[in-house]
Parts: sequence; C-alpha cells; structure tokens
Amino acid sequence: MAILHIHFKFTTITWIFFFFSSLSCSTSHLLHNAHTRKFEIADDMFWKDGKPFRIIGGDLHYFRVLPEYWEDRLLRAKALGLNAIQTYVPWNLHEPRQGQLVFEGIADLVAFLKLCQKLDFVVMLRAGPYICGEWDLGGFPAWLLSIEPAVRLRSSDPAFLHLVDNWWGILLPKMAPLLYSNGGPIVMVQIENEFGSYGDDKSYLHHLVKLARSHLGEELTLYTTDGGSRETLQKGTIRGDAVYSAVDFTTGDDPWPIFELQKEFNAPGKSPPLSAEFYTGWLTHWGENIAHTDAKSTAAALGKILEKNGSAVLYMAHGGTNFGFYNGANTGEGESDYKPDLTSYDYDAPISEFGDVDNAKYKALRRVIEKYSAVSLPPLPRNNKKTGYGNFRLQRTAFLFDMLNKTDHADILKSDDPVSMEVFGEMFGLVLYASEYIHKGKKSILSIPKVHDRAQVFVSCSTKNKQARPKYAGTIERWSNQAIRLPNLSCTSPIKLLILVENMGRVNYGPYMFDRKGILSSVYLDGQPIHKWKMLSVPFQKIPEVKKISPILKDALSDNIKISSHRKLKINLDSISKQPAFYVGSFAVGEVHDSFISFTGWGKGIAFVNGFNIGRYWPTKGPQCNLYVPAPVLHRGQNVVVILELESPNPDLLLSSVDDPDFTCGTKSSKVHQL
Repeated sequence: MAILHIHFKFTTITWIFFFFSSLSCSTSHLLHNAHTRKFEIADDMFWKDGKPFRIIGGDLHYFRVLPEYWEDRLLRAKALGLNAIQTYVPWNLHEPRQGQLVFEGIADLVAFLKLCQKLDFVVMLRAGPYICGEWDLGGFPAWLLSIEPAVRLRSSDPAFLHLVDNWWGILLPKMAPLLYSNGGPIVMVQIENEFGSYGDDKSYLHHLVKLARSHLGEELTLYTTDGGSRETLQKGTIRGDAVYSAVDFTTGDDPWPIFELQKEFNAPGKSPPLSAEFYTGWLTHWGENIAHTDAKSTAAALGKILEKNGSAVLYMAHGGTNFGFYNGANTGEGESDYKPDLTSYDYDAPISEFGDVDNAKYKALRRVIEKYSAVSLPPLPRNNKKTGYGNFRLQRTAFLFDMLNKTDHADILKSDDPVSMEVFGEMFGLVLYASEYIHKGKKSILSIPKVHDRAQVFVSCSTKNKQARPKYAGTIERWSNQAIRLPNLSCTSPIKLLILVENMGRVNYGPYMFDRKGILSSVYLDGQPIHKWKMLSVPFQKIPEVKKISPILKDALSDNIKISSHRKLKINLDSISKQPAFYVGSFAVGEVHDSFISFTGWGKGIAFVNGFNIGRYWPTKGPQCNLYVPAPVLHRGQNVVVILELESPNPDLLLSSVDDPDFTCGTKSSKVHQL
C-alpha cells in the first residue's frame, strides 16, 4: 500500500494507526474494481482507485508557457517528484471579447490536460470564475467592466451570475470528458478562489456549486481554497460534504494546527490535510527587489507537512511569463497605492521562468519529496541551452503620434468628458486622449484626479507655416498623482493637449478589483475642467492572437527595417526626446535556443519579437532588466524586434540578445520577501 512505503519514517504508533485505519475502510475501497476509475475522500485521506493517495502537486499555468514547452516543463515537474498539476483557467484568455471564444495555441486547455494525463499526472482544475494568480483582473475579462449598469464581480448579482452561467456553460462541458471517472486526468475542480479573503456571499458560492454539478455530475470532488484562519474559512467555505475545504498559509507556519482547524470546516472523515498553495517563492512588483525565499527553509517547511502524511501543492512549481498585457497588479491601503506586477512570473519557483532546475531550491525540494514519494523519481534533467546572439542596432521608424494621425476617423470616439478605455471597446495597451485649450500667457497647471494608470502629457501648437511636434510636459502616475505645470507656448491658435494613458495591468486581488483603465475623472486646467475630447485606442497585438500582426505594427514595419550592420545611425536630440516612437531592428540566429533581450539603457515600453508580444520592459524602475525570449518564438536567420519606447531610447539605439536573466535594474523600494 502506498501509505506504507518503506521511505516513510513513521513512529510505531503512527505506523499501526494507518495500518488499522486502512484495514477498517469500507469494502468499496479494498475491493475496488480495478477497471473502475474513482477519486474520492474518505477516512481523512484521498483515495485513487481504491488506494490511499497523497497529493504532492504543483501549480503550472498553461497560459504562462508556450505550448511547445508544455511537455518540457511538465517533465521537469515529474522529475521533481510531483504527481499532480494544479492550474487556473483564466476566463479573459478564452473569451477576450464577449462571444469571441479562443481555445487554440496557448489557450488550448484540452491539449494541455491531455498532455498532463499522458505524463501520468492527475489534475486539480481551478475553474474560477475568479482566479487571482497575479493575472489581469483576476482572470475576469475586461469587457465585464464596460457593462452598464455595472455588474458586481464575485457576487450573487443576477447580471453577473448570468454571464458566469454562459461562460461555465462553454468551459465545463469541455472538461466533463476529461474527468478522472470518465478516463481523463481531472480529479478535483476548485470553486472560486480564496473567497473568504474577499467576501461572505454564500448565495454566490452555492450558485457556483450547483452550476458545476449540473455540468460535471455529483461524484466529482469540488473544493475551495482559503487562508488558514477561522475568519477566512468561515466566509469562504461551504459546510458539509458537498465541497471539500482546503487551506493555504504562509510557508514556515506550523501546518498541523491549521490542518486541525481545517477539519472543522469539512464533514467528519472528509478532511485530508492539504495545503493547496504551498508557497515556494513570492511575486514581485515593478520597483521592488526581486523576491527570493530560502531553499533550505522552504524544503524544511514542506517536510513538516509530508512527514505526517499531509498533502501539498507547490505554488509555484513553475511560474513562467506574463506575456502580452496580462500581468496583474495589487493595491495597498488605497486604490491609488497601485503596484503592477513584472512581466516575469519567475516567482523564485524551483523550476525557473525559463525552465532551469539546476538550483538549490529544486534540489532541496526534490530531496524532501523523494523521501516520501511512493515511486522512484526520474533522473534530474539538464537545463535547456540559452544563447546570447549579440548586440544589434535599432532604427526609429515612426513616432506614435504620426501613426495615429493616419487612423480612420471612424475609430475615434468623441465625448464631452473622458471615458474609460473599456467603454470604447479597448481592453489592453494604451489610449490617447486629445483636446484643446486657449493659451493665457502664463504657465498653467494640469491635474487629473483619477488616472489609471500612467499618463504622459504632451502639448503642441500650430504656427503659420507648420504644425509643431508635440512637446513633452510631464507624467501623471496613479500612485503619486502629482499635477504638472504645462510649458508656456506662444500660439496663435488653441493649444493641442495630448494625453497618452498606459493600462499597466488590472488589479487582481482585494477590494479595488473593479479597475477600469484610462482617464476616469475630469481633466482640470488651472482648476477648470476641460471638455470636448477625442479618444483613440492603440490596438496592439496580444496573446492568444499571436499569429496576427496588428495594423499598427505593420505600419511600423513598413519602413526600412533592414539595418546594415556597418552603417552608423546619426543620433540627434529629436531621436532621444520623450516622444513615444517605434524602433525596429533584427538579429541573426544560427542554432535556435532560448535567449533574453537586455533593455539596459532604455526607458519604458513594450517589445515584440517576430510579431509576438514578449511583454513590458521598464529598466529605469526595475528590477527586471531583460525579457525572456523562448526558443519557439525564434527561427534561423534574421529575427525582427519591434519596440514602442514610451520615454527615452538608448542613446546608441542598441539592444542586446544575452544568455541569462537580470533583475538588478532600477531603484528598489521594498525588501526581499523572506520566509
């Protein structure tokens, strides 16, 4: 029997207890039909096909890893000793616009689950509809924020439940054939996520349970996950045996008093001890030190759970990358205390962002898991090869404002006051707000009481001969919200006011999740509101539509992008101004391997490699200097890089393809997260 494996170091009393406990189990466990697949909870243990089963799992999110690397990362999880994979399902990935369903490429959930089964993992599916996960809006699609009257997320609001019914009516029938009892890998499905840390709307939770049962049947194990305190468990769990209540808690806390508390929120005999999020590391926001947790103490904390036959799911086993614009954000004491997440979701996990396992944490956790594993572990895998392809020079191909001037007028929204980007149908990227004001012969003060998240302000005016280029006036940021003094321009006509607002990622946790983007208040000039606005979205490429290049990128590429390696570009003051511009270059690849692009010396922006959005860079803020470029994005020959630099380009217009990550940039404002 698995629980009597020779590697377990039980005391004699514990040994005898589990022996007789298993003998006293019902005949349905001991005489289980070998051809019947069944996963259940009884006698405070998990049972798989009639045998005790300990979950030693890990979170690995299919949407943070390119499909070409799914098997590679899963095999590394297998070599770590894991027998279960837990993954969220982000609604916004699969329905980016209402009625537009995406289940291909990086969103091919069914293919990922079948691969898990091929590699002999069981799956714990976190179906949402809310997932948190440091993912934009906690996995909710941003179009929910455009609905009027506003829906109340994570509640029994009938309008919200109707939309959830529709979504789960699409998702869950796809999952039903993949349930363990139907021959698939899914043994448990999670309802919501840490709801006890948010609210206590039991009607909402009961509705989700009823909805899940209607699609998945009565036999499947449903579960909730909540923080290991009485308050969060009281608010987030559903009493009785209908839904199993799992817990999570700070790594290093004594787990067993929390597991005893867990029993109070499960039916008798239905409370196997499970830490559904055993934290192997932590998240990092822009402007912080990169999170790091000690390998030895992390492994020791896991050992305290496993030594008494507890179960645990490593969060994260492998973090991956927030490609595109899908990174989330947190808030502190107030809505303006805004903290967006990095592009990297390395999480200091045992399997690094780019798949490395030759590190102290992977080895320490593997030693602990091997001690309690019921099977022999595969050999330790090698790290994948990484290559730096050298320096390459970029060429400015277009100013952003020039390209937007070419935009069809049908795409411009006119309004007396600014509206959020969701209201006119853009969910990610940037929005340009344009208006005019009359010059009064003095420097004026511009203020925006509520901007989400970062507004770059420009002014320009026409002379008799030409329209002057926009002049940078300053930046208003959500977290500081400082008014700016506009430059004193001599104009014979009204001054044009351009405000470019970046959506830096929606809040994914806490009370401020209803996080619309753009300008959310009036704009004031010397205390008086400005009216008559024109608004235009910047339609960037985003996953999962990675095979299509957006019109704005095509325009950027339409100029000459082939840069001679022996031709020096002349850099003038205009090219290093704060006016946003596209820069294009290329680098040669012989053998295709993983790589990184270093943005040291650049300001802030968004990067694309061969049309694929590899994420945001912001080395002046830090700590992330380099963006990960997975090998499947590259090909032999010339590989094209397009960046939108929002602030100041590198004076030499140089980028570097390097062979390792770097998290030492910028000014750091917070301490390293330690256990």
